[in-house]
Amino acid sequence: MTANDHAPALPPVRPAFDGVTWKEIAYLLTNLPVALIGFVYMVVMLATAGGLAVTVVGLPVLVAGLYLSRLLGKLERGRARALLGVRVDEPSALPGPRRSGGFFPWLWAGIKDPVAWRTVLFELVRLPWGVLTFSIALVGLFVLWPVLPYVVRLLANLDRLMVRGLLSPSDGLERRIAELESGRGVVVDTAAADLRRIERDLHDGAQARLVALAMGLGLAKEKLLEDPEGAAAMVDEAHGEVKLALQELRDLARGIHPAVLTDRGLDAALSAVAARCLVPVKVSVRLEERPAEAIEGIAYFVVSELLQNVSKHAEARGAGVEVWREGARLLIRVADDGRGGARVSGGSGLAGLAERVRAVDGGFVVESAVGAGTVVVAELPWRGRP
Repeated sequence: MTANDHAPALPPVRPAFDGVTWKEIAYLLTNLPVALIGFVYMVVMLATAGGLAVTVVGLPVLVAGLYLSRLLGKLERGRARALLGVRVDEPSALPGPRRSGGFFPWLWAGIKDPVAWRTVLFELVRLPWGVLTFSIALVGLFVLWPVLPYVVRLLANLDRLMVRGLLSPSDGLERRIAELESGRGVVVDTAAADLRRIERDLHDGAQARLVALAMGLGLAKEKLLEDPEGAAAMVDEAHGEVKLALQELRDLARGIHPAVLTDRGLDAALSAVAARCLVPVKVSVRLEERPAEAIEGIAYFVVSELLQNVSKHAEARGAGVEVWREGARLLIRVADDGRGGARVSGGSGLAGLAERVRAVDGGFVVESAVGAGTVVVAELPWRGRP
């Protein structure tokens, strides 16, 4: 679903002039001066670039002109949005020379930019259309007063079609590129946050305990001859510290990627997570085969985080986890009978989970009425193991 699908419905045409009609009249009257500016710019730009095509500066001049034509397209989308109520997605920006891999790849990307060339076509065909709409709107204000709203609506609808057809992103591919770029940023940020968390857990937990252990063993070594009983007590204490450090390292490893998930799959891993939850959890995993390791890891992480939320915040008496495959999607449903009221907003843990799921082209839906429990459904793309 695109932003165009959310465009507000136009009120029915009436002989009486309302706010929408006056905005449409204003749009039609401004068509001529705006189209004249755009037409002159495009003709001068194309003529200049064409005349310089035999020199080394011809192509850079053309690319610079096409970049500026994108700006004109943005202004036209803004005018249509303000006066016609047309909501058109902004096309994705072209990367600069550094991100393009050098000057010549950037130059080639600018030359074949479909968004810029459609803007050029838009501005070239707008001049005759602008003359026509300006003339009809201006004359109609004096001659066609009774039927002017109907005429204006017809012309404005043609303008809406023109804006959507030529100034919107190329197709779903443009929007898909923007979504993937956003998703890639989420993945990078999530990976960086995970690395910081692991570093912090190691520094504050196991590393600090091991440092204390080394110091304790050093003191025990010094007392070994002078006070054997005291040294033995210190070694016993150090032995306990070793056990705690090993447990912390196991917990840390389990949080990164548990061994049971690698060895036995989601069913066993999620059952182990459910056993650690503070409320009874019923787990149902209906998978005939295991998904790819990355998808399996994300599914485990999602369920683990959701069950932690159930333990900490839900005040529930029970919960349920269901995992199954439906076509090319892996579906996860986690429900509890707690107090509800959960929201994917405000920087909550659910917001982070939603970003992580959507970064791999998944979906994340939360239903949580106050007092009616919480149901979270996550949808991941299915990729089988090689």
